[in-house]
Amino acid sequence: MSQQFKGKVALVTGGSRGLGATIAETLAGYGADVAISYAASAEKAEAVVERLKAKGVRAIAIKSDQSDPASARPLIDKVIAEFGRLDILVNNAGVAIQGHMVDDPNLDWTAYDRNWQVNVTGTIANTRAAASKLAEGGRVIFIGSRLGSVVPFPGVADYAATKTALVGYARGIARELGPRDITVNVVQPGIMPTDMAAEVAGELPNRDAILDMHPIRRIATLEEVAETVAFLAGPHAGYITGSTIDIAGGIGT
Repeated sequence: MSQQFKGKVALVTGGSRGLGATIAETLAGYGADVAISYAASAEKAEAVVERLKAKGVRAIAIKSDQSDPASARPLIDKVIAEFGRLDILVNNAGVAIQGHMVDDPNLDWTAYDRNWQVNVTGTIANTRAAASKLAEGGRVIFIGSRLGSVVPFPGVADYAATKTALVGYARGIARELGPRDITVNVVQPGIMPTDMAAEVAGELPNRDAILDMHPIRRIATLEEVAETVAFLAGPHAGYITGSTIDIAGGIGT
C-alpha cells in the first residue's frame, strides 16, 4: 500500500470496533500512526492496537467517555504527549438511539439526552480541543449519516437531528480553519454491517422495503467508507472542505 500518511498522526474516536476500527486500520495501512479512543471495552481496543502495530506503525488506545465534554482536552493532550503532533481527526464515535415517534408520550429522555451528548456535544468538545493542536494542512472528518440529509422512514428523527447538526457545525468550522489549510468534511454512510446498525435495523419496519429504496440494493461495506475517509484525509483532497460525501447506495436521489 502507499505510505501517503507516513509521518502523520491520526485520532479515530470510537475506534475499538466497527467502522472506527476499520478506519484506524485503513489509515495505519497507509502509514499513519494512530490513536483510538474507546468508552468501555479495553480488551477490544487493545486488540485493534495490536493489529495496527502489526502494520509497522505506532498506535495507542485511550479510554475517553465522549458523553462528558470534560474528557475532550485530556484525550487530545494524551495524543500530543505520545506522538508530538496531530494531523487527522476522525470524529467517528456515536450512538444510535431510535424508534421513538414524535407523538410518543413514553420517550426515554435519558436515552434522548445521551444521543445529543455523545453525537453532538462530545464531538464538538473533541473538535474544539483538537483545533489549536492540529498541524497546518490537517484534516477533520466527521462520520455523519445519510439520515442527516434524507429521512425515508419514520422513527429516526431524534438520531437524524444529531447528524444534521454535525453537518452545520462542520461547515462553520471549515470557514474558520480554512486559513490554516485545514479541511473539514462530513462522510454520510447509509446502512453498514456494524453492531450498532444491526441494533437499529432491528427496530425498523420492513428492512427489505428499505433496501428497495436504494438504486444500488445493498449495504455499504466498512472498507468503502474507510477508504473514502482516507481519501479526504489524504493529499489529493486539499481543496475539498465544508462538504458532505454520501456513501449510501444512492438513497434519496
